[in-house]
Amino acid sequence: MTGLVKENIRISLDSIRSHLLRSALTVLIIAFGIMALVGILTSIDAIKYYLTENFTMMGANTFTIRNRSMRVQMGNKNSLPKYFREITWEEAMDFKESYTFPAYTSVFTFATHTATLKYGSEKTNPNVPVIGSDENYVATSGNEIERGRNISPAEVLSSSHVAVIGADLVTKLFGTGVDPVDRIVSIGSGKYRIIGVLKAKGSSLGFNPDNICILPITNVKQAFSRPNMSFSLNVMAADPTTLDAAIGEATGLFRVIRKLRVDEEDSFDLAKSDNLSEMLFDNLKYLRYAATIIGIITLIGAAIGLMNIMLVSVTERTREIGVRMALGANRRTIRNQFLTEAIVIGQIGGVVGIIFGIGIGNILSFIIGSGFIVPWAWITLGVVLCFFVAVVSGFIPASRASRLDPVESLRYE
Repeated sequence: MTGLVKENIRISLDSIRSHLLRSALTVLIIAFGIMALVGILTSIDAIKYYLTENFTMMGANTFTIRNRSMRVQMGNKNSLPKYFREITWEEAMDFKESYTFPAYTSVFTFATHTATLKYGSEKTNPNVPVIGSDENYVATSGNEIERGRNISPAEVLSSSHVAVIGADLVTKLFGTGVDPVDRIVSIGSGKYRIIGVLKAKGSSLGFNPDNICILPITNVKQAFSRPNMSFSLNVMAADPTTLDAAIGEATGLFRVIRKLRVDEEDSFDLAKSDNLSEMLFDNLKYLRYAATIIGIITLIGAAIGLMNIMLVSVTERTREIGVRMALGANRRTIRNQFLTEAIVIGQIGGVVGIIFGIGIGNILSFIIGSGFIVPWAWITLGVVLCFFVAVVSGFIPASRASRLDPVESLRYE
């Protein structure tokens, strides 16, 4: 049996070589269909990997409570974010003191998004976000201290003029080779001593955590005070497996703090760190549908082309079929020979399409800074589809070849 399969494959390869141009065109048609399918799906996997990597920087065990929901706009969908009454300082602190679940809780607020930091004659662009926070914010936001130290509870209590800055701000203000710790910078009208530098993380989808400045939240309340200032809370569960329980307890506690009745909806937004990426993933499904439709349409064209080349091959090789039957080949052997040839052409096209598809998909992965993606699931799908297309396209010509009369075949031409 194995020898017969090898013989059929050898004959198929000889036939492909003898009609190289026609076979190559059929292989390319199949390859383009698989390339479109695998390429787009690989690109989607690269985008998903990138989004997952960037939107879970806070960690898989972190969630945020705030007074406004996130907004994602895809295409013509224009869904406005929900806004609720501001979260007051008293409500935020009440939650932090009352939340007894095993977790780290931090209170923070954005003082401004357009601050300018100055050191001597150097200054940054007026695009630095200034965050007022407590001693837990660095940990709950997924950041790390690279040099110096974090803000202490005592500095939060005393509204100290200290700051932790991002790595990009160090480069802009001090250049390279200079230790910024203990140096005094101007932020707005105030002077602040730098006590720490955050570890560089790189920008992600428009937000650059290396360009932020963190001050004690009590200092921000005084220096950047404004009416109706709203505060947010980051909660990082000590054990990632208890995240859902932590969210449930936090929701119940904050509803009590906000004095909500049982029949009232939540007047705040609670979002996990990966919620935004999940929202974007949901919209990427339409791109996957489009890729599948494009691939199927192209593969239908490939199936028609493959069936045509096999029918022509049967006609051209009628005398060969007669000789093989005269030498003892039965109808099943003849049918399997032509069916194997169709499968070989289909698999060659599939392999070529998969290689090109992975290459095209990873070009996008390289552009957006994602990792190299090998979509094993889509590779398997491509191989299966090519096999299915080859069997469907080759069955009719193979059956026609097996039904030829050996005497008439020998007299052909």
